[in-house]
Amino acid sequence: MTAKSSENDNSESAGTGIIVRTFPVGPLQCNCSIIGDALTRRAIVVDPGGDADKIMGLITELGLSVVAIVHTHAHLDHILAAGDIRRATGAPIHLHREDQFLWDILEQQCAMFGVPYKPLPDPDRYLEDDQDLGCCGGVVLHTPGHTPGSSSFWFQSAKTLVAGDTLFRGSIGRTDLWGGNYRAILKSIRERLYSLDDDATVITGHGPGTSIGLEKQSNRFVRS
Repeated sequence: MTAKSSENDNSESAGTGIIVRTFPVGPLQCNCSIIGDALTRRAIVVDPGGDADKIMGLITELGLSVVAIVHTHAHLDHILAAGDIRRATGAPIHLHREDQFLWDILEQQCAMFGVPYKPLPDPDRYLEDDQDLGCCGGVVLHTPGHTPGSSSFWFQSAKTLVAGDTLFRGSIGRTDLWGGNYRAILKSIRERLYSLDDDATVITGHGPGTSIGLEKQSNRFVRS
């Protein structure tokens, strides 16, 4: 969770057949991503933090069928539209089990940040480390630290990482909120994220994207 935001580049990864669209949504401008298979038209929605109509409009425009709604973590700004997207698509909501407690205190989170509260349905399924997301070759990387259940999503063929609020351009996610752990986030970045390809694109939870190689060289919080 961070206040800084700007729109990441939208792209279709050349030669991979994977569609990637990322754009800010919701009251805190979380980066939501739609990642789809150009051939099968199956897609996942990552971190629908608000503006459900905007998300569904792009899904319709792209001609995609959503098979899963996945969350990097359960801070309010990454989950607020999950129920609306589930109702519109019928796709199940996925979350790491260790962030269920955050999902359960959504009303408290909203009150803390002055955001209108809207109840959400419970997650349908729990994410596991190294789990296949069942779309576009995506794999779950459990990267705790920002929250206990923080997870990143790695798409090898597109060399694209959805890092949520774990890694930012030149920065890392805050660890002063519920369940945050500074040592854990540094370990997650060094051991899980920095082991990926240097030229991999990183879609951050807020603000501009980056690359693994750039962060390994210049991130002032954690370098390789």
